Amino acid sequence: MYKAMLAIMAMLLLVVSSYGATVSSRRVTKSKSQITEKPGTKKKLSASHHSRPVATRSARTRRTKRVRRRYYERFTASSFASNQTIGDVTTGEEPMVRQAAVDALGDMNGTVVAIDPSSGRVLAMVNQKLALSEGAQPCSTIKVSVALAALSEGVVTKDTKVNLGGWSMDMNQALAHSNNQYFEALGRKLGFEKVSYYAHQFGLGELAGWNIEGEHLGEYPAEPIPAKLGGVGKMCSFGEGISMTPLQLGALVSAIANGGTLYYLQHPTTSEEIANYQPKVKRYLDIAPLIPEVSVGMLGATQFGTARSLRSSFFQEDVLGKTGTCSKDGTRFGWFASYANTQYGRIVTVFFLEGGRPTFGPKAAELAGKFYRSLYDGNYFAARPAATAMKTPATTNSVGATQ
Repeated sequence: MYKAMLAIMAMLLLVVSSYGATVSSRRVTKSKSQITEKPGTKKKLSASHHSRPVATRSARTRRTKRVRRRYYERFTASSFASNQTIGDVTTGEEPMVRQAAVDALGDMNGTVVAIDPSSGRVLAMVNQKLALSEGAQPCSTIKVSVALAALSEGVVTKDTKVNLGGWSMDMNQALAHSNNQYFEALGRKLGFEKVSYYAHQFGLGELAGWNIEGEHLGEYPAEPIPAKLGGVGKMCSFGEGISMTPLQLGALVSAIANGGTLYYLQHPTTSEEIANYQPKVKRYLDIAPLIPEVSVGMLGATQFGTARSLRSSFFQEDVLGKTGTCSKDGTRFGWFASYANTQYGRIVTVFFLEGGRPTFGPKAAELAGKFYRSLYDGNYFAARPAATAMKTPATTNSVGATQ
């Protein structure tokens, strides 16, 4: 009996042990199923795992391409040149002014015109072949003409805020920073007829010089450029469709510097012509009350705006100016027209550069700073007689001139 009971207990223990092993086995199998997959499933998971990053990279690549797809203009002209002064007639020029202009221009491909705004006399003209050529697109220097036109018509004052679509700007800021939207807005408000009228009054579209041999005529169109190219707005912000010469720009800035007299520019070539020099007035411009309005922005350009590079070389005297940068047919243009406003008088200077990527308006302003520095260090300003009230010379009739 005792043996029988032992046998029964042994059988019970065997059954219990077998059941435990089965449960344990099931637990292990279940655990393994959570971390392992059948071969086919593993391949599918692997493919799915890799497919998501591939799609992500593809989308990211498309986004990157969209961001990086920028237009880089190719330039075929060179920004540098040598022997630019060959053929220049310099007998009647002021030696110190000419040397300062030659040194400042250096090997940059361009021209420099320096003018006495009180008489219209060209004091120096470096690379005369380029200076007297048919000119080039004026780029943002056209904004000076547009600003004067808008002020003349009462469209704005220098402090009027012009809405530019969610933000606004006044003329002081727009001239200093050469804002295109602002001047496009002014151009559209003025309309082509008024913009063209004032541009011609300021000397565009006509010869700036008086019997200057070799001078070519810039071009001002008889109608606005097509709307698809920007219309009158683009003409007033970039000078699109306009060709202006360095002499024309110099004559306009001289009129601003002297209070409103637009002189014919004269370039004496002999000592006799200097001795017998007589200023010749093209017309008087009714801009005297407006000059303080544009002066704030032009001074701002050299103090904190697009022409601030000038101050790296010259900061002793106030310089008022306007830069311009644009390109056409593989050539880039860099303009800077300015005048130094000193107690001893004023001198107007136009730097015009053409070439490739190194050519732009702020570079022209930098060179102008070197020019003014050379004159200052040579006591050019102090050596001149103190500024006096402008004399009124005999006027010369011209088409559209007023007496």
